[in-house]
Amino acid sequence: MRKRKWSAAANSGNRCMQTASRRILLLLFFGCWSVSLVAQKSENLMIWDDEPAQDWMTQAYPIGNGRIGAMIFGGVDKEHIQFNENSLWTGDEQETGAYQAFGDLLIDFEGIESPEAESYSRTLDLNSALHNTKFVTRKSSFSRTYFASRPDQVIVLEYKAKKKGAYSAVIQLADAHDGAVQADGAQLYFFGSLQNKMSYAAAAQIEHDGGRLFIETGEDSKPQMRLENVNSFRILLAAATNYSNLRSEHWRSGDPLQKIQEQLNQATKLTSNELKERHIADYQSLFNRFKLKIGKRSKSVRLPTKKRVALYSKKYASEIETLLVQYGRYLLISSSREGGLPANLQGLWNNSNNPPWRSDYHSNINVQMNYWLAESTNLATCHRPYLDYIQSIRAVKKEHTQQEFPGVRGWTVRTENNIFGGESFHWNTPGSAWFAQALWEHYAYNQDKHYLKKFAYPILKEVCEFWDDQLKRRDDGTVVAPNGWSPEHGPREDGVSHDQQIIYDLFTNYVEACDSLQIDIAYRNDIAKLRDKLLKPQIGRWGQLQEWETDRDDPENTHRHVSHLFALHPGRQISINNTPELAEAARVSLSARGDESTGWSMAWKMNFWARLQDGNHAYKILRNFIKLVDSEGIDYDGGGGVYENLLCAHPPFQIDGNLGYAAGVAEMLIQSQEGFIDLLPAIPEEWEAEGEVSGLRARGNITVDMKWRNGEVVSYKLFSDAEKMVRVKVNGEFKDIATQRL
Repeated sequence: MRKRKWSAAANSGNRCMQTASRRILLLLFFGCWSVSLVAQKSENLMIWDDEPAQDWMTQAYPIGNGRIGAMIFGGVDKEHIQFNENSLWTGDEQETGAYQAFGDLLIDFEGIESPEAESYSRTLDLNSALHNTKFVTRKSSFSRTYFASRPDQVIVLEYKAKKKGAYSAVIQLADAHDGAVQADGAQLYFFGSLQNKMSYAAAAQIEHDGGRLFIETGEDSKPQMRLENVNSFRILLAAATNYSNLRSEHWRSGDPLQKIQEQLNQATKLTSNELKERHIADYQSLFNRFKLKIGKRSKSVRLPTKKRVALYSKKYASEIETLLVQYGRYLLISSSREGGLPANLQGLWNNSNNPPWRSDYHSNINVQMNYWLAESTNLATCHRPYLDYIQSIRAVKKEHTQQEFPGVRGWTVRTENNIFGGESFHWNTPGSAWFAQALWEHYAYNQDKHYLKKFAYPILKEVCEFWDDQLKRRDDGTVVAPNGWSPEHGPREDGVSHDQQIIYDLFTNYVEACDSLQIDIAYRNDIAKLRDKLLKPQIGRWGQLQEWETDRDDPENTHRHVSHLFALHPGRQISINNTPELAEAARVSLSARGDESTGWSMAWKMNFWARLQDGNHAYKILRNFIKLVDSEGIDYDGGGGVYENLLCAHPPFQIDGNLGYAAGVAEMLIQSQEGFIDLLPAIPEEWEAEGEVSGLRARGNITVDMKWRNGEVVSYKLFSDAEKMVRVKVNGEFKDIATQRL
């Protein structure tokens, strides 16, 4: 590739595409995951740019281990690593507060000039969850490798140069809450406490080869570290709070400063290669469960990602479409790991102490959408933080619900929610029922009866009890949810379709849970009868599925929420097979709402059209989603799309669109909500030529591998823990297939 000088004004440069093959050779040498790396070519799973990031939201690249994460800028002479820990919140059980930024690590490289940098590249390899920056100057060639280690609970930042003594730098650590930074030996650290008594701490441990390291006082009178003429160095960054997800511990446990020192003490015992191997092995144990290839490889993969996205509107490329699927999986793995908190509105990446919508857990679509991909794309363990979160807030929500709805059993939620059970904005009465759907779906996919009985069932029953007490019984025998709202617009009235459909889904899931466990038969029958009396979906005057009981829907309304189609997706009350007239009414409503909207809304529409088994229309929404926004030379019209770093534009950045997009593609490839497995139910014409997928998950604890050509499935295998017969629809025909043992 032709080299050119790097312009300081434009911050531009070119890319040397050599990292993929080097990384594969390195991992082959270590004997780690070589087979899967060959199967998923690294260059097809690479996000990269030929210039550093200038903007946090649209250009920096995210890394994370499910608890701590960072946004990487990759500057040549000045590096900026903004980092987070996902339990740093203001607020309490009453006030929602907001998710907080944690801090910044700043490195000022002396003797490395931006205008001299050639062959610049910064890459995020989804295959290994490694961030790499490389460039060449007259002084030396430089490389940086960053990753957030789950096994060792630190962010690892490694700096190498071809020439000895090439690095001299000043390193600063900053607290996002302006706490005092201290220095001790080879460590910068800070600790502090928020007004809600949430304490926190972070530390950067610096290790170097050659040269020297010493503490000095910066111009701002704060301590900083200076490196002089070192050959290489690494920084181990740790951050923690005293948060506990147990109300019985008053949401606090442990000393965060002690936590991070223990983490750093353990991590410093390992070499960088050992840390990297442990990180890759852990990450790929999840990421490599699912692989997707559509069509043939094109030359566009050699272009910087932002250019690939810009070209996409002119020439659609399946690689960018599948890259976004795997990016969604990468983001979920990086922001939601078992034992921790769920992904919030921004996953865990946030650079503000007053973020949009508090970067909270929004209960009327957003947090739910975050997890639609978890089961179908083989990341069930990443689903658990959301389920554990629902469990953790129950007691608080029961108290709040009793205050608002005296005398009812069970509990529900408001729209905005924090990590302590605190809440704000409107009461979203069907919100807890939508939460409960995730509890059932985890069982539907994995068939773990111990989980269902001990964990999910008690919550399902509590939420059913709330609605048993809250529903309004009419004289004509119908049952309606009182004072409902169709988020986030329209009047409040009884019998709103959104509420009715979610309650129907809750009751159906509860009935099936009772049947699976053979318990609570009497109450199961009461709920089944109550479900049958619920006001059903209705078709309005222009053939639409009514959003309200009153036939007032406006065919010119293009609001981003399409809440009255919940029964189509993620519910299962409406389908083209069992309720064709209602499915057609849903199609009319969906068409009237329009195809372009905010990012998460388009992701939901992809899933809607997939459930309607209209792959071409789902693909049309997909193409609208992959639109480069807020970039130089491209008009930004306020709609959704993706930024240069592929994060979804609500706008601003919201992660639900990225995660919902991945779920939508999975829904186009497989569906299993009707008691059988439907292969390629919504494949668009553009994907028909050829493709293959492995690791798709279907309800019933089934894993599916398949290949197709010319729109027809040419081979497929079904796997399960134990051999069993499964009903499958393949190429339009139903077959009973014996699964193979995993």
